[in-house]
Amino acid sequence: MLTVHHLGKSQSERIVWLCEELEIPYELKRYARDVATMLAPADYKALHSIGTAPVITDGDVVLAESGAVVEYIVEKYGEGRLKLSASHLDFAQFLYWFHFANGTLQANMGRLMILNRLKLADDNQILLGTKARVDRALDLLDVRTREAEYLAGYEFTLADIMIVFSLTTMRLFQPVDLAPYPNIRAYLKRIGERPAYRRAMIKGDPDLTPMLS
Repeated sequence: MLTVHHLGKSQSERIVWLCEELEIPYELKRYARDVATMLAPADYKALHSIGTAPVITDGDVVLAESGAVVEYIVEKYGEGRLKLSASHLDFAQFLYWFHFANGTLQANMGRLMILNRLKLADDNQILLGTKARVDRALDLLDVRTREAEYLAGYEFTLADIMIVFSLTTMRLFQPVDLAPYPNIRAYLKRIGERPAYRRAMIKGDPDLTPMLS
């Protein structure tokens, strides 16, 4: 049985959402963050040597890293759904935005979160440079969500599942004002209307109102 080990308010929400979109059988085990540190509890860290979310178990398989987990589930259980083949006209866009999610947007938001916690001076060049990278990523994403209904084009794909965490739940840890990005906000509204997304958030984080605006 595929088991999704979901740490509250974490990137593992992607995996719960994916399973709901695919409508495959899975077991959901929820773990709460330590109230003092907001980090994963010891029993979650013990699941995998990297000690971070997400983690799945599937028989003898124990797998971490959200991109790897998403690809594993789709390849094993997806029956060709939620990804584009190399012959598809939007294949390159699909690949780009799938990797943009963690390679660019989430990575730079994570760096900005850490730098802000260091209480650096406002004119610190590393801080300013990281802020600029986040702004450029959001500018690019706003253009893309103006051009197309979903990131790969007009089909909902894994690229969308990968990016939404950074635009929503991640803002609990690193606030980002989406007011200057009307197309991103319209995109999140479309995401919020998906029944599988709503089911996933209720199951995984019932105490959290998704930050879809």
